[in-house]
Amino acid sequence: MIFNHDPPRCVGCWDCGGPSHCGMGCSALVSKKAGGYQVCTTIGHVSSTNVSIIDEQNPYKGVIVRMSSSGKERNCSLSVSIICDSTGVHGPDSVEILGTCDYATVLRHPSGCATIISFHEGGFGWFGTLMIIIICLFGAYLLAGTVYRFFFLRIRGIEAIPNLDFWASLPHRTQSFLSSLVRKFRGPSAGQRSSYSPVNF
Repeated sequence: MIFNHDPPRCVGCWDCGGPSHCGMGCSALVSKKAGGYQVCTTIGHVSSTNVSIIDEQNPYKGVIVRMSSSGKERNCSLSVSIICDSTGVHGPDSVEILGTCDYATVLRHPSGCATIISFHEGGFGWFGTLMIIIICLFGAYLLAGTVYRFFFLRIRGIEAIPNLDFWASLPHRTQSFLSSLVRKFRGPSAGQRSSYSPVNF
């Protein structure tokens, strides 16, 4: 709101350009008649603007823009509910007074429609991240151990890999462990049962 000529005086507009700059720097103003003259009062500033979603379960519904102004005498605010409407601008039709200096209104506007900027689906998750960390640590261990054994211990060839015997026997150890687990849960097989028959003396 900018007045072409003879702007009304503004109360509490010192940080918006002074009392003679009503509507030029403040975000929200309310006009009241005092002593036969229209006087503007600041109820919101740009620096105090807060935007929130009307319904977090349905972000496409719209947003609430709230502006406030704090002073020595009173605190004022204006809440504008911007409903998503892609067909055009509608309203506001009325302004509701919620308190001494708190106002609210509803506006239907395309700017209230949510826009998807980016969408990340899936991802590694905590388990994938943990596995990557373990693999990186294992690779660093092998690299550091091989470099140490090759340059400092003068070990050449495949023997430079640290704990080579353990890594070579790891597949057999894993197979034995899995086989023991299978036997534990399935029980002894028919070939492993005793083939002796009872003998009567």
